[in-house]
Amino acid sequence: MAASRLSAGVFMAAAAAASMSTLSNHAYAESPFRFYPFSSKSSNPPPEEDQNADTKPESHAAQEPTKSDFDPEALERAAKALREINSSTYAKQVFDLMKKQEQSRLAELDAEKAYYELLQSRNDIERQKKLAEEQRNLIQEQAQREAQALRFKDELTRKRLQEDHETQRQHNAELVKMQEESSVRKEQARRATEEQIQAQQRQTERERAEIERETIRVKAMAEAEARAHEAKLTEDHKRRMLIERMHGEKEKWLAAINTTFSHIEGGLRVLLTDRDKLLMAVGGATALAAGVYTTREGAKVTWGYINRILGQPSLIRESSIAKFPGSSIISQAKNKLAKYMTRTEKPVESKNGLDNVILHPSLKKRIEHLARATSNTKAHQAPFRNMLFYGPPGTGKTMVAREIARKSGLDYAMMTGGDVAPLGPQAVTKIHEIFDWAKKSRKGLLLFIDEADAFLCERNSVHMSEAQRSALNALLFRTGDQSRDIVLVLATNRPGDLDSAVTDRIDEVIEFPLPGEEERFKLLKLYLSKYLYDEDSSSSKRGFLPGKQSQKVTVRDLSEDVLREAAKKTVGFSGREIAKLMAGVQAAVYGRPDCVLDAQLFREIVDYKVAEHHQRIKLAAEGGSA
Repeated sequence: MAASRLSAGVFMAAAAAASMSTLSNHAYAESPFRFYPFSSKSSNPPPEEDQNADTKPESHAAQEPTKSDFDPEALERAAKALREINSSTYAKQVFDLMKKQEQSRLAELDAEKAYYELLQSRNDIERQKKLAEEQRNLIQEQAQREAQALRFKDELTRKRLQEDHETQRQHNAELVKMQEESSVRKEQARRATEEQIQAQQRQTERERAEIERETIRVKAMAEAEARAHEAKLTEDHKRRMLIERMHGEKEKWLAAINTTFSHIEGGLRVLLTDRDKLLMAVGGATALAAGVYTTREGAKVTWGYINRILGQPSLIRESSIAKFPGSSIISQAKNKLAKYMTRTEKPVESKNGLDNVILHPSLKKRIEHLARATSNTKAHQAPFRNMLFYGPPGTGKTMVAREIARKSGLDYAMMTGGDVAPLGPQAVTKIHEIFDWAKKSRKGLLLFIDEADAFLCERNSVHMSEAQRSALNALLFRTGDQSRDIVLVLATNRPGDLDSAVTDRIDEVIEFPLPGEEERFKLLKLYLSKYLYDEDSSSSKRGFLPGKQSQKVTVRDLSEDVLREAAKKTVGFSGREIAKLMAGVQAAVYGRPDCVLDAQLFREIVDYKVAEHHQRIKLAAEGGSA
C-alpha cells in the first residue's frame, strides 16, 4: 500500500510538475530559450535564432488555447500529491531526488544557455563579418566607381586636349599656309619688281650704249675728217721734203761710192803689189770674225747665268740651284776643306744622308724607300709622285724633304704658304713663275711648300679671299697632270683644312708624329754633340784668328743614364724643342766662368724647359677655350 501510494504520489507530483512545466514553457516561450524539466539530456537541441524566429508565431498560437483552457484540477492534484509525499516515509529521498533533478536540469539549462549565448556571439560575429564584408564591398564598389569616374574624366580631358591640339594644329597649318602664300606673293612681287627694275636698267643701258656709240661714231668721224685734212695738208710738205732729202742723199751716196771705190781701187793695187800687206789684211779680217763670234756666244752664256740669278722667283726662300757660275764648285771645295780640318775630331759621315734625321724606324724606312723610288723614277723618266707631310711643328718635315731631294739627285726649293696671301692679285703670276722656273732645272726639282694650308685651304671657306682662291686654282692648274720635272711636297699641321682637289693631287701621305722616348734620347745625344762637343773643334778653328780665342767647354759626369732620364721627362717635345733645350744648355754653360757642364746643371735646365713646355701648353689651351 505504501508503495502504491508512493507511486501514486510520485505520479501526482509528476502531473503537477508537468503543469508547472507547461507554465514554465509558456514563460520561456517569450524568451529565445526553452527548458525541458525533468530531462537529464536534451535529445533535440533547439534551433538557431532564425529557426526560433520562424517558430515563434506557432508557439504563441499553440499556447493561446492553454491560457484560455486552464485546468485548476491539475493544480489541486499536484498539491495533493505533495501532501502525500510529505506524509510518506520516502519524502526526503523523493525531495532529494527532485532537488538533484532540478539541479541537473538547472545545470543543463545553464549549459544550454551558454551554448545559445555562444551561438548568439557567433551569429553576432558572422553578422559583423557580413557587415564588414558588405562595407568593404561597398567601399570597393565606391572606389571602382570613383576610379571609373576619374578614368572617364581623364578620357574626356584627353579627348578634349586632343581636339584642342588638333584644332591648334589645323590653325597653325592654316597660319603656315597663309604665311607661305604671303611669302610666295611677296617673292613674286619682289621678282616682278626686280624684273621690272632690270628691264628698266637694260633699257637704260641700251639707250646709254646707243648714245655712246653714236657719240663715238660722231667723234670718230670728226677725228677722221680732222686727220684726213691734216694729212692732206702735211702730205704735200712731206712730199717736197722727201724729194729734197732724196736728192741730197743721192748726191751724198754717189760721192761716197765714188770715194770708196777709188780707195778700194788704190788699196787693191797696193795689196796686190805688196805681199806683206795682203797677209796682214787677211789676218785682220779673220781675227775680226773670230772676235765677233766669241763675243756673241759669251754674251749668250753670260745672259743665261744672269737670267738664272735674276729669274729665281721671289716666293722661293731657299734653293739648292747655283746662283752664279762656279758656286757649286766653291761649295764642294768648302765642304771638303771643313771635313779635312775636322777629320780627327768627328766621325766619318755615313753614306746614308738620313742618319742626321732622327725618326721612328718604320717612318725612316718608308722615307728611304721614297728616296730610292724618286731616284729610280728620275732615272727611268717616269712621272714623279707628289707627297704630303703632316704632323706637329718641329718633327723634321723640312729636313726630310731636303734629304729626299739630295738622295734622289734633285734640286731643292722651298717656299711657304704664308707668303702667298700678301701678294694679292700678283699671287697667280708668282705661282706660274715658280713652275716656269722649276722646268729650267736639268736635274728636276723638288718643290717643298711649308704651311701649305695657309693658301691651299678649302675653297668654300668664308675667310678665303678671291686672290687666294685664284692662287689655289693656278696651282691646281699647274699640277693637274703628273709631271716629269717637279716633285710637289706639301707640309702642314692641319691636313683636314686642305682643299679636296689638292689632296687629290697627292700620291703619298706621311705622318710625322712626336718623337718617342728612344728617338728623344738619340736627339739629345745628337744635339749635345752638335752644340757642346763640337765646340772644341770650332774653338780650335777660331783660335787661328787674332782676338778670337775662346775657352774650352768641359763636360763632366754626363752619362747616358742622365740623358735617358731627360728623355723620359721630355714627353711631348718635338725635335725643334729638344734642339732649343740643348741650345739653352749651351747658353747656361757659357754663363759659367769655367764653362763646365755637369749632370746637376743639365738636370736643372731640363726641368726648367719641361715646366716651360707645360706652361706653354696650358696657355695655348686657355687661349683656345677663350
